[in-house]
Amino acid sequence: MYMVMAGSGRLAADRGTVRRAGPGGAAVALAVVLALCRVPELCGATQEEGAVKTVTSSNWTAVLEGHWMVTFFAPWCPACQQMKPEWEDFARRSSVLEVNVAKVDVTEEPGLSGRFFVTTLPTIYHVMDGVFRRYHGSRIAEDLHTFITEKKWNVIEPVAGWKAPSSCLMSGMAGLFHLSGWIRQTHNYFTGPLEIPAWGSYIIFIVATLVIGLVLGLVRLVFN
Repeated sequence: MYMVMAGSGRLAADRGTVRRAGPGGAAVALAVVLALCRVPELCGATQEEGAVKTVTSSNWTAVLEGHWMVTFFAPWCPACQQMKPEWEDFARRSSVLEVNVAKVDVTEEPGLSGRFFVTTLPTIYHVMDGVFRRYHGSRIAEDLHTFITEKKWNVIEPVAGWKAPSSCLMSGMAGLFHLSGWIRQTHNYFTGPLEIPAWGSYIIFIVATLVIGLVLGLVRLVFN
């Protein structure tokens, strides 16, 4: 409380300076006020907000540059929810550790879960300049901190090039996972709002698959 009152006194003094000074003095005083407002205790700013970055299918390539720790989670996963406060605590130290701490919600990004071949939750990747490594260590914030400061990733075998998320194979895998997510959403739409029985939804997908196969076969015959 004392610090806030002291800070308010400084701001009031600076405003008095603005009234007495000319344009040049006003600019200097304004700079002082802005500098004071960068102090969290004075202006209520929190440097912890937004410390965990969100990775999506539209920005995931940012992970290919720099130093990253990325976790894949789902809202319904108990282990993920248990790890959440530890991950956020770890993220609050990210600027000091010079590492980007990020998360991917696999329920929102099925394509990324396929690209990174996520089969268990939570899954954590360490990334350094496009080199990917699976992290299998403790999920406690202090241990994650030690993993970075002591560069323990050097003893972990990198993910093979053909299995790396940026490879052509995993790009195809991302497409398959994205397609499966779309099929699941369409099935839920058929059986939900449209009230089509589950067996009717299956028939629709079977017929659609046969029609697509027939069309592709005819196109191949025409162009050959």
